[in-house]
This record gives sequence, C-alpha cells and structure tokens, in this order.
Amino acid sequence: MKYLLLLFLALPGLGFSQKSQKPNILFILSDDHTAQAWGIYGGILQDYVKNDNIRWLADHGVVLENAFCTNSICVPSRAAILTGQYSHRNGVYDLDDALEPDSANFAKLLQEAGYQTAIIGKWHLKKEPTGFDYYLVLPGQGRYWNPILKTRDNWQDGNAGGTEYQGFSADVIADQSIAWLKNRNKDRPFYLSMHFKATHEPYDYPARHQEFLADVELPYPGNFADWGPAPSGRTHDGWPLEILGKRYEAQTGKGYPGNSFSLQGLDSLAARKKTYQKFVKDFLRSGAAIDDNIGRLIAHLRESGELDNTVIIYTADQGYFLGEHGFFDKRFIYEQSLRMPFVISYPRELKAGKRIDDLILNIDFPALFLDFAGVKQPASMQGRSFRENLQGKTPRDWRKDLYYRYWANEPNRPAHFGIRTDRYKLAFFYGQSRTKTERDKMKYPPGWEFYDLRKDPHEDHNAIRDPQYQALIDSMKKRLQTLKQESGDVETNPTIRQLIEQNQ
Repeated sequence: MKYLLLLFLALPGLGFSQKSQKPNILFILSDDHTAQAWGIYGGILQDYVKNDNIRWLADHGVVLENAFCTNSICVPSRAAILTGQYSHRNGVYDLDDALEPDSANFAKLLQEAGYQTAIIGKWHLKKEPTGFDYYLVLPGQGRYWNPILKTRDNWQDGNAGGTEYQGFSADVIADQSIAWLKNRNKDRPFYLSMHFKATHEPYDYPARHQEFLADVELPYPGNFADWGPAPSGRTHDGWPLEILGKRYEAQTGKGYPGNSFSLQGLDSLAARKKTYQKFVKDFLRSGAAIDDNIGRLIAHLRESGELDNTVIIYTADQGYFLGEHGFFDKRFIYEQSLRMPFVISYPRELKAGKRIDDLILNIDFPALFLDFAGVKQPASMQGRSFRENLQGKTPRDWRKDLYYRYWANEPNRPAHFGIRTDRYKLAFFYGQSRTKTERDKMKYPPGWEFYDLRKDPHEDHNAIRDPQYQALIDSMKKRLQTLKQESGDVETNPTIRQLIEQNQ
C-alpha cells in the first residue's frame, strides 16, 4: 500500500503533486475582435456570431465584464500588456513607436522562473522580441494569406526577413503554436502567446466561411444613423463608415475580400447600410476563423492531458466600432473601443460560469501572469494582479475608476484623456499632437464630454452642460487630475498644458 500510494502521487494529473505544479499559461490575443462580435456579451449580433469555442471558455471559466485598455490602438496596447505600464512610462505612444528590446517585460521574468516562453503570430512592436525562448512573428501588420513569419534564425528589422507559410493566417498561427507545444520540453511549464492578425481590417477570412451569413441582413445599432457630432453633442466628427465604403469601392478584390463593391446610385443611408452589411459580415467571418483555432488549441491541450493545469485566456488588444454612432475603427474612449473582451479558464482554481464586474486594465495582465507563476511583481509595473477578483474575493481597495489616454491626433480622431468609473465617464478632447509646440489645425475647439452610462449606455448624449451633473463633473475633473499624476503622466508639452489649464 505504501508503494502504491507513492506511485499514485507521482502520476501526472493525479494526487497532490498536481497542486504543487506551476500552471501553464496560454494567452490568446486577437486584433480588434470587439466584445460585440463575441456573442457572450449580449448585443444585437449575439445570435449571428460563430463562437462555439469562445462560449466553451466562458462556460468553463470566468468572463470579465469590465476589462479596458489604457490606449485604444494596437501597438500601445500590446506594449502595455507586455510591460504592465502606461504608454507614457513604456514609451510606446502610438503606431509609429517600437518597444525597445531591453525593456522590462513579464516574459523575461517567467523565463527566469523556469518557464519555457514563446510568442507566435502578430508581434507589431517592430524590434526583435525579447523574453521568449522561441518566437515566430509576423512582420508589421502581416498578411492574411500565405503569411511571412520571422524567427531568430532569419530576423531582420522592419518588414524584411522571414519565411512564407502557406494558408490562412489564423490557421497557420494555430498550426505553428500546436507544433511548438508538441515539441517543447515537457518537464517545464510553458507560457505561450498566440496572437492572431484577425480581425484587423481588411477583415479577411478562409474559404470555409465564405457563405456564412450570406443571405442574412444583420440588425443595425440604434445610433447607426448618427451624422456628425450634432446628434450627441460630441466634440469631433469621429471615423464614419463612409471612409470604409470608399476603401471598399477602390480596393475590394485587391486586398479586401470579395469581388466587387459599388455604392453608385445609393442615397447616403442606403450606402451606409450596404457598407455596414459587408463590413460586419466579413468581420464575423474573420472572427469565426479565430473561434475555429481556439477550439484546436483546446482540443490539443485536452489530448495531451494538460487542459486542467493550463490557464487559458482569450482577449483582444482593444475594442472596435461595428457601426455604433455610424463608426468603424477604434481609438476613442467610448465603450465599444475602450472595452476589451476577456475570458479565462483555469479548472484547478476558477469556478466555471462566473462573471466579474470589477474594473480591470490591460496593464494588470502581466501581474496576473506573474501571480500564477509565483513570481513577485516588480515595482516598475503599474498594474495589479486580479487573481483574487477572479475567485470572487475582490480586495477592498480595488480601483473604483481608471485613467485612459489616446495620444495620437488628427482632426476626426483627436487626442484625448479621461476617467471612467462604474457609472460615469469624463473625457477632455484637446486635439493636439504630443510632439508639436504649435496648436494643430483642428476642425473643432478643445472640449469636454461627460456620459452617465447607467442612463445613457450607448453614449448618445454628451451631458457636460446638464445642470444636474455639474457638481459631479467638477469632482471628477479633480479626480482625473489625481489619476493622471498617480500614473506618472506629467505634461511636458507647453501647448497641451495650456489647453488643459484654459479648459478646466
């Protein structure tokens, strides 16, 4: 009996030995795959989405209702996830910036703790990845078909270097991820980042999903027919679907999926509707390919016996507009852009089917990874582990509000910063480039926006001048400045500083 007990405890997946194992971590990240397209957050598209495997993760794990990015654009969000720092701390403000290889990141700490680390798919941070024992990444944005992937053996900066892999990018990235999992050292826990290009514009998809939703007219958001800032009292025009419609007319069949697209002879509403139908159907088809390949990874982990000891996370680098306010793209502090859908499964620890309302930021993600690995979080990281939150044990001092800043600037998508609580949102759209000392030429003057998300969940009314909110707005402006300072965001540009002071 003594020897049988020792044998039982030594067997993988049995007895008490499993509890002492460090968990594997599979972090799956997509590009722009917004919450409206997941089907687990409700909304008008929930009955049209292919989400078998995303739903499986939700049913067997925990869904975050309020996860948010700190800068809603691809490169800065990815840098924030890797470093646990706001843009003004890690130096990655916008799409043109790169993450320096000597930057501190959580992958390096996992390496030191004995983890095998790998990243496969979209990197997008320009310079060579560090902290990963193995990497196989797209150059820049990469391409959907027959993607080129670069590894240490053929790395060159920029878009040079790499090897072409045949097939659709999401399938190829999953193929290579499974191959790495099969060939890795099984004596050590793993951390794997699997990053899809999908669902980034031009929202391409494999042939198997070509007929998906073909004969369906998708429903429209309630504020779909917004034209310009007047209906809501916004401080800018935003990024309307008409821009995408022009791209479709010029480039369908030349980079965008499909054969031909024309808006000739249509009035403005009909043209917007036709653009929307193509756009959202293509987006959901692209998302279906992600769901397929999430399922393949789950199946592999089940077959290898590693599923119960693997933390599986699926999220997107930010949200995306799917016709709300008549918009597409991201960048704004509005809910569709700010929100990061997030689901996590870890059968050994997390109760299945739970949903958490706490405010979580992307700078918190690396602290969570390190917590699972038993690694102390360095002081340089500005986030906080939410492992206790996932267990339903939210710390009493957990954040009640969050700070956001979008640094890039152009007339229709102005630079802005703001604060969001569980109910209210306040933002200042100052519309000034970070590096210029002369005022940018902007269509609209700097201005504030305020939304009561309980009464106005779709942000249809800028209530900045409503008398009932004035005392609250004054209080939130003060709190916003405190959050800004606490994050280390100090204004060094005198023009921006002056704009803020003039509009307090």
